[in-house]
Amino acid sequence: MFRILEAQAPAKQNATATISTLCGRLQSATLLEDRRAAILGLRSFAKEWPASVASGGLRNLIKCLDKDIEDVDTTKITLETLLMLFNPDASSPEASEDIALWLADEFTQRQENITVLLDLLESYDFYSRLYALQLISAISTARPDRTQECVATSPVGVSRLVAVLDDKREAVRSEGLLLLTSLTLSSAELQKVVAYENAFDRIFSIIDAEGSLTHGGIPVQDCLSLLANLLRLNVSNQNLFRESGWMKKLAGLLSGYLKEQSSSDSIADWARPQQDKNVWGLLAVIRLFLLRGSVGTQANQRYFWQTGLSMEVMEVAFHPSIELNIKSEAFATAADLIRGNPQSQEAFAQLSVPSPRNQVPPPQINGHHNGAAAPRENVISALLEVALMTSSLQAFDVRLACCECIKAYMQGHSAIRLFFLRRAIEGHTSNEDEPDNILTILIQNHDRHGGDPYRVWIAAVLLFHLLYEDFEAKNIAMQVHEGDAENGEEVVTCIQALASNLVTAEQNMEDERISVAYLTILCSWLYEDHDAVNDFLGEGSTIQSIVQLVTQTNQSRTLSLGLCAVLLGIVYEFSTKDSPVPRDTIHRIITTRLGRERYIDRITKLREHSMIRDYEVLPQDLSSSQAGTTPEVYFDSTFVEFIKDNFSRMIRAIDRAPGLEVPVIANGIQKGISRELVDSLKAQVDDRSQTVQKLESEMATLERKLGQEQADHRKAKDSAAIELNRIRNINDALQRNHEEDLQKFHKESQSRQHDLERQHESELRRLRDDMQKLQADSEASLARVRERDDAEIQDHKSTISRLRAELEKSSKEHVQDLQTAHEDYTNKLSGLESRLQRAEDRCADAESRATRLHEEAESKEKARKTTQTELDDLLMVLGDLEEKRSKDKKRLRTLGELTSDGEDNEEGASGDGEGGSGLEEEA
Repeated sequence: MFRILEAQAPAKQNATATISTLCGRLQSATLLEDRRAAILGLRSFAKEWPASVASGGLRNLIKCLDKDIEDVDTTKITLETLLMLFNPDASSPEASEDIALWLADEFTQRQENITVLLDLLESYDFYSRLYALQLISAISTARPDRTQECVATSPVGVSRLVAVLDDKREAVRSEGLLLLTSLTLSSAELQKVVAYENAFDRIFSIIDAEGSLTHGGIPVQDCLSLLANLLRLNVSNQNLFRESGWMKKLAGLLSGYLKEQSSSDSIADWARPQQDKNVWGLLAVIRLFLLRGSVGTQANQRYFWQTGLSMEVMEVAFHPSIELNIKSEAFATAADLIRGNPQSQEAFAQLSVPSPRNQVPPPQINGHHNGAAAPRENVISALLEVALMTSSLQAFDVRLACCECIKAYMQGHSAIRLFFLRRAIEGHTSNEDEPDNILTILIQNHDRHGGDPYRVWIAAVLLFHLLYEDFEAKNIAMQVHEGDAENGEEVVTCIQALASNLVTAEQNMEDERISVAYLTILCSWLYEDHDAVNDFLGEGSTIQSIVQLVTQTNQSRTLSLGLCAVLLGIVYEFSTKDSPVPRDTIHRIITTRLGRERYIDRITKLREHSMIRDYEVLPQDLSSSQAGTTPEVYFDSTFVEFIKDNFSRMIRAIDRAPGLEVPVIANGIQKGISRELVDSLKAQVDDRSQTVQKLESEMATLERKLGQEQADHRKAKDSAAIELNRIRNINDALQRNHEEDLQKFHKESQSRQHDLERQHESELRRLRDDMQKLQADSEASLARVRERDDAEIQDHKSTISRLRAELEKSSKEHVQDLQTAHEDYTNKLSGLESRLQRAEDRCADAESRATRLHEEAESKEKARKTTQTELDDLLMVLGDLEEKRSKDKKRLRTLGELTSDGEDNEEGASGDGEGGSGLEEEA
């Protein structure tokens, strides 16, 4: 019986066939219930068979989101199915990372797919909002750039995402925070749009609602992460944040945190890690406004000081019950608040903070201090105490942060550096007990075996920044001496004491960080400073000891030995012939005892060491070492740049000739020259002196010749003056004769002009008479023509009257004869009328001739005026000819030709006659 039932049962379907069937039903279903049933079936397979479900039903599932968006249940199971496709079971045979990429591509290739998900955020349904946010997050994780583009392109996409932050349900709000954080991580455009959607207000509202920094949980941490994304490297959002007054809110959050720490109510131990994360996140947000080189850093620093945030940060840094990692971040934030800003640096030095002296150190793990408030002291003194005190390794990051804060206090402010240096020198020379004096630590080095190499190292770093590229500070520091000569003690300079401590540390194989600390100071101090090099060479045994150290083959001290080689190169590069150890002696010691190859090898290995080569990528804090071991921190960042920048110069220093000194410009004064150049210049000066003496004797001879020539010149000058007077007298006589001739010529010209005027007037009268006669003749002719025409007209009229009478007489005889005669008479009448027209034309012609004669008379008047103008021009020409004649006459007389007044008069008369005839011809 069972066999019969088994034979009649339908064939079993596998998962692939079932999924294909469900996808077909989903595609073809027209009823909502059918689509919902198909989606439920696909959801059951989504975890185990994600590739099959996605390949057959993904597009239909997306269509259902759009089509059935009003049905909450269908939307929920559709979103659940899509989320399962993004997160399949790890044991699934189809599980693969490529599935998420393919799904994300399908969503982001069409803008409307992302728009559908953003539209779901309009619904207040919990699951619709939550699942839509999770789905967008999954898409963004797979294809972040394309998702950001789709969200930014959507008209209301960003607005709907930011509005989710107002949702009171923590799950939805937290998911919205995480999504906005991932979307704004790398998109500056989205950062701006989100910020202008009132995101800052919503973020701080969530922080306040969650209990601020002290009691807030992970949502506060997420809010700070989103705030950091919106402000990181975005000047526009930073300006909006500052101008909207939210910086005061940051100060308020820190102030509230400090009040909670100072209150008697202690926070639970389990809540402290999250509290520390929140405070650390807030300090990190503050540092985003203070990036080095940013255009808005100076303005942000000033505003933070105005809001009192700087003081709150220092209170956090020196609070006894705050964890060490928070303190180190607070010190780093304080350094950023004053770096490169003179006003902030000067104001910073006036602050007073809780004294770190005699404080109970905070417990290492989740402890807190409830003792009485510590006394207050100056912030610089407090920073030095924290940085230079002997402490456990756990406080190393705090010490480094304090050191960085002091460096920021001195950076770019020479007056502060000099004040700091003078204060350290006064404290050292006063023999007072100042355990935090950097000079005392470096020179006396009382705790060389105290197990804390970073006390010397931090002091060296601070002194390095005081002296680096500051010749005034170097000169002040060179005045420091050890020992009293009056009491018979040996006087040792500061440089010599540091060099002695360096040699001692290397010989005793002390911690390499101590040797690196001394070498850091010496290399930077002696670089480009001849006086410092001479001070260093004042103790002759020092260079011998350093050469001996470099010749060692200890592979564990590559850094210190390489820096010793650099120090030798600097000493040789900037030594002089007058140094206590001459330059050529130093070169001989280095090349013979050390060797060029070993010298170059030491410096090259130093440059290739990971601590120098990879300094920028290696952690420079407590995390650089294993637990319980000394941190792997050897160098300051500025000193690393110094080594890298001058590496090639130090390599080439050994190849420079001993006779050639390197010129150095210190405070605008160039120091150091080549001795050979000086000798050659002296020889050239001697040669020039001999040449000058020779030239002076030749000049005396030339002066005597010059005196003789001057006497001859005076004689020639006197004779020339006599001749000049004679020529002047002759010139005066010629000038008088010329004036008389000129007056005579003017009179003749005026008489000729009067004659011409009379001739023209007579000619004009004649022309006027002719014109009047022509006009009278034309009028008489015109009258005769008119009389003749009138007579002809009268004759024609009588003829017409006669013909009309005859016509009337003949009309009585025959009608046809009358018509014929009428035509003849009509023709004759037209002929007479044409003759009358011609007579009138002749009359008009006569009038035109009269007009033409009048115009001719006017043209002749214009000709007369033109003739008068030409006459004036001829008079000017005659004047020019007379002037030329006088000049020719002078020239002839100058050449020795004699001219008589009679010839002159005849020439003038002939000229006048020719001129007059010419005028008559022109007239």
